[in-house]
Amino acid sequence: MPTWSVTNVFHVLTRKKPLEDSNESKLAKVLSAFDLTALGIGSTLGVGVYVLAGEVSKQYAGPAVVISFLIAAVASIFAGLCYAEFGARVPKAGSAYIYSYVTIGEFIAFLIGWNLILEYAIGSASVVKGLSTYLDSLCGYAMRDFLGTHLPINIQGLSAYPDIFAFVVTILFSWAIASGAKESTRVNNVFTMLNLGVVLFVIVAGLFKVSSSNWTIPKEQVPQGYGEGGFMPYGVSGIIKGAAVCFYGFIGFDCIATAGEEAKNPKKSIPFAVIVSLAMIFLAYFGVSSVLTMMLPYYEQDESAPLPHVFRIYGWHVAEYVVTIGAMFGLCASLMGAMFPLPRIVFAMANDGLLFKFMGEISNKYRTPFKGTLLTGLLTGILAAIFNLSQLVNMMSIGTLLAYSMVASCVLMLRYEVDERRDSRHISNGRALTLEEEEHCALWRRLFNMNGQTVPTRQTSRIVTVMVTLFSLCSYVFSQILTKFEEDLSNITEYDIVALLLCAIPLTLMLYIISRQPTSGVKLSFKVPLVPWLPGISILINIYLMIKLDILTWVRFSIWIAIGLAIFLTYSMRNSRLRQKEQRTSISILRDSSEAALLSQERSKYGNEVPLILMHSTS
Repeated sequence: MPTWSVTNVFHVLTRKKPLEDSNESKLAKVLSAFDLTALGIGSTLGVGVYVLAGEVSKQYAGPAVVISFLIAAVASIFAGLCYAEFGARVPKAGSAYIYSYVTIGEFIAFLIGWNLILEYAIGSASVVKGLSTYLDSLCGYAMRDFLGTHLPINIQGLSAYPDIFAFVVTILFSWAIASGAKESTRVNNVFTMLNLGVVLFVIVAGLFKVSSSNWTIPKEQVPQGYGEGGFMPYGVSGIIKGAAVCFYGFIGFDCIATAGEEAKNPKKSIPFAVIVSLAMIFLAYFGVSSVLTMMLPYYEQDESAPLPHVFRIYGWHVAEYVVTIGAMFGLCASLMGAMFPLPRIVFAMANDGLLFKFMGEISNKYRTPFKGTLLTGLLTGILAAIFNLSQLVNMMSIGTLLAYSMVASCVLMLRYEVDERRDSRHISNGRALTLEEEEHCALWRRLFNMNGQTVPTRQTSRIVTVMVTLFSLCSYVFSQILTKFEEDLSNITEYDIVALLLCAIPLTLMLYIISRQPTSGVKLSFKVPLVPWLPGISILINIYLMIKLDILTWVRFSIWIAIGLAIFLTYSMRNSRLRQKEQRTSISILRDSSEAALLSQERSKYGNEVPLILMHSTS
């Protein structure tokens, strides 16, 4: 039995995967830049455009839902740029899981991977739930009435009835995805093109019935419980709360990075696909929400199916059915995109020994993780069958925001990391401190790089790591203070303003300290601009949105994390490929040293004339 010390445990938790994994991929490289872009659009442009626009405008932001979508888009674009750099740097299946594995260590990587499983499973379940609701509304809610009467679920916190349609559709899509990456993306491309066509139809058709008066409704005409009227009936607080919900509408683009190992030219196609897909998604959300709120007052919107509802009000029944059928195709594309990354995350973790081995087995016929795909499809189908849509959305957001924050942190750490393959103190074209200079240099001079050092060292890398950690903690405190400004602006005191400033100054100072450190000279096809400012803002926004989630979401999240920790402690730590590699290396070194000792003993016994048989036995 090994003796566990603090140092030993710390090493186990922080051991890192090599940045350039020499293992040849078993997955088929068949995806083009167009395939990846369509996958990103398809996985994201679903429930957000067909459900959230009506829900957020009615409950949270009113016509200012367009601002909520803009804020959510900015947060997503910041995260998307970080994903784009990592996709160019580490084009492997696993997305944020792989990124944190090569940067921070095994334990954090497992937690991120475990969160991503939750994110994609719940994301897929919520999309198929939306698909089921849309089809049911087209059929006059026949499924709801029949299943609610004959198969009721009388358990608080669960759905009123088992959604059998959602379960069956999930299993069918899992089978389609398991049958091959290229085949499933072809289907996705068709669905995505139809989806974009419907969005364009809604915007163009709606322009004939828009009225700017719906953005300036007087308070006297607004029913009780629907705010103060005007463009921002619920105030700034409503816009921010709406942005937190709208952020869900941008979740899914990271599936592009997850499919990196199956891309033909990942270092160029991943950054291109991330940026283009996010831009198109924002334009679609902005256009649909603008038309929707100008066609119909925000308090008359339908929360579950706003687009068919608004055309029904105007008596455009053909448009109503076009939108409803188009929405089903759009939700199918979103479901395909949401389900596609999940088995890839499971495959990456199982391949690294952190999840059960059979889940990472690649089918010889389809060259996909066949068993893992069907198993994750079963999990998704069960979630879709027994939970409500609102419960699923909040659970997904927390895992995604945490993953986005970790990716932004990893970008900062890698950008300022010392290049292990080069001795920085022997580079002729860069300025590096000697060990003696580093030891005698004052701390403040090291923090602000007053010596003009241009080559990163272990010390400068450690400074960045500490600053990123402190920045994340300070962002949490800053967000808590900022929440009071958003929710209770009329009762803000001078003490609150001073507290906010005292927290904002260290945040700015820490980013400035990071910016002063020397950067890595690694050449990449895409790099995040304005580092460290842009990743830092991304971390701050993500943490702020996380604290806006309700306490029950944090409780469910904690339960999921507890299950993950049990798996990590009982299985992952013992079966990790990195641990097995270290053990083989240790055994090899021990064997070599034992053989050398035996040979030395024999030489001392026989002199230099060691018997030939002994030479053979040690070799």
